[in-house]
Amino acid sequence: MTDPFVDIRPYRDGEVAAVLSRLLDNPEFLGALATYRLGRLASLMPGLVRLFVRYRLAREVRGVSDVRSIQVIIERYMTRMIEGATGGFSVSGLEQLKPVRPYLYMSNHRDIAMDPAFTNYALHRGGYETARIAIGDNLLTKPWVSDLMRLNKSFIVRRSVNGPRELLAASKTLANYIQHSLLLENSPVWIAQREGRAKDGIDRTEPVIIKMLSMSRDKSQRDFGEHIEGLGIVPVAVSYELDPCDAMKAKELFEKATKGSYEKAEQEDVASIAKGIAGEKGRVHVSFGTPLGGNLNTPDAVASEVDRQIITQYCLHPTNLYAYRRLYGGNALMSTKFHVEEGDYSEAAFDARIAAMPEAHRPFALGIYANAVVSKLALADRSPTSC
Repeated sequence: MTDPFVDIRPYRDGEVAAVLSRLLDNPEFLGALATYRLGRLASLMPGLVRLFVRYRLAREVRGVSDVRSIQVIIERYMTRMIEGATGGFSVSGLEQLKPVRPYLYMSNHRDIAMDPAFTNYALHRGGYETARIAIGDNLLTKPWVSDLMRLNKSFIVRRSVNGPRELLAASKTLANYIQHSLLLENSPVWIAQREGRAKDGIDRTEPVIIKMLSMSRDKSQRDFGEHIEGLGIVPVAVSYELDPCDAMKAKELFEKATKGSYEKAEQEDVASIAKGIAGEKGRVHVSFGTPLGGNLNTPDAVASEVDRQIITQYCLHPTNLYAYRRLYGGNALMSTKFHVEEGDYSEAAFDARIAAMPEAHRPFALGIYANAVVSKLALADRSPTSC
């Protein structure tokens, strides 16, 4: 029987060994890994360093023949990264969810790789099944990148198709795959609430994402609200005390504001991924909301409820308040009480971080942090914050 999702789905257990063998024989992949791990040393003796990296990697994956074993290796790297690049990691709301139910986790989107990684780490540590991760094909610039991501339970969102008919077909296939994963394979899914990161710090769901999800609905069997409830959408808010890519985002926001557009450098997304993984993040918190019910009858209504939960559950850090006061005055927020997580970064250190950026970029950098407060203030009258 033909697999309709073979080109986009994650690799299965029976495919893992062959993919690992392919990666171990790929000099470009080994070179990229050598550069990431060894920096400038990799360029001095590239051939020898690639052999060394291949030897170490082959030892690490020896005997690995299924996806769960890949996840165990990734957990080790995540634990080391949390110890070295964060000031602590915490989770809330997971106890409200059923461990046996495969949910569609819809997250805010601040970091390309780390948003789903932290969500899955929280799920794994809590005893829940980790989610399959939606990733845009614009990030899969090399075949080995696609191999690597699909080994780690990622599936491909085709954004580079040409023409409205092809885009419609790709969107329907994606919607069908997500439903297939949830309802037939009992496997949870992670998807961002929007295409592209919220570089300005404003977390808003794009209704077009909800419209895509509705393409898998059998209109003769279920109405829109029943379909949404059946998918088990759970809003997730990932909050970072520090954004490792804040200076890069501020530069892009500045150029868009002053020139009307921004031209990405070649491999800029790859650089953002690397910086997001290795850069200092301060304290990180993942908040899980509650599954959406069947009373939401339009894509806009679903998007609004996802926004409400994400903004409500988003955990503020002191850096958010530092930035808000810098932008809106020292007495701002004096009459408003928000729960604020314990911080790992002093106000003086935060001021120095912003001061290190070009002066014209600083208001945009501050907005990245302050807009979480702005969103909470706008929602405060309608929904009390829980984090």
